[in-house]
Amino acid sequence: MLVFVAEQWLLVSVLVILVGAYFWTENRKSGDTLSIHSATRVINNGEAVVVDLRDAKEFKSGHIINAINIPHNKLAEQLPQLENHKTKTILLVDKMGQHAGAAGRVLKTNGFTVSRLQGGISEWQGQNLPLVK
Repeated sequence: MLVFVAEQWLLVSVLVILVGAYFWTENRKSGDTLSIHSATRVINNGEAVVVDLRDAKEFKSGHIINAINIPHNKLAEQLPQLENHKTKTILLVDKMGQHAGAAGRVLKTNGFTVSRLQGGISEWQGQNLPLVK
């Protein structure tokens, strides 16, 4: 394996660059990632609407204040619920960030401005930020 990499360094370099570019463009298609501090700023300034992608049981156990609960597997059918929020950024929150990318692509395809909370609700809790029940 190492012999191949040494002999074909140019091909391996091109492959690494292409894979990196693929992940970068896919990440951009699903919206920017916001840190906890940036997210609290846009929430507090009224610039964003928080959409919690977790299921109803997890949402009821604790969520960001004024968040709208739309489980990730029902997002496409519940898009009309978000139509009156198109002027604001939709801040997607899930447990650890695993579903926000796919949901972000769906929303961006439908004309929404989207951001994703870095680390999800787990990171929010890890920073000891408030949740409501």
